[in-house]
Amino acid sequence: MRERFKLIPAVYLLLRRNNEVLLSRRANTGYQDGKYSLVAGHLDGDELATSGMVREAFEEAGIVVRQEDMKFVHLAHRLNQNEKGQERLDIFFECWKWEGEIKNMEPEKCDELAWFKTEHLPVDTLPLIKLVINNVIKDIHYSEYVVEPI
Repeated sequence: MRERFKLIPAVYLLLRRNNEVLLSRRANTGYQDGKYSLVAGHLDGDELATSGMVREAFEEAGIVVRQEDMKFVHLAHRLNQNEKGQERLDIFFECWKWEGEIKNMEPEKCDELAWFKTEHLPVDTLPLIKLVINNVIKDIHYSEYVVEPI
């Protein structure tokens, strides 16, 4: 029997405050270190996307977000870029409400959590993240990429 094709699912949180979004700067991960991304992570398996997002928000930023306060805003589908087993579905949620004080809970993977105006994102923001934030502002809910955005 042929092995079934698999995707890598990840969840991302656009935590919003006025016209700002919370970004995290990657560090010591071996992938795009020094670049800004969002609070995010892979699903653990047998886990709904909203549950995974609640978990990641607490693990990375020390805050509690509730599923009912999150809104699905975008899905990005990225092909494997000639690496078998690397095709991805990135699920983005927006949230304007949370409990607790934002704190960098993973300093070994993130060297900064900071607010940035959506119209003035740092130059070193991951291209995919910039594209998705702009899509969300334009009310575009889906994007797909044959190659990684640069």
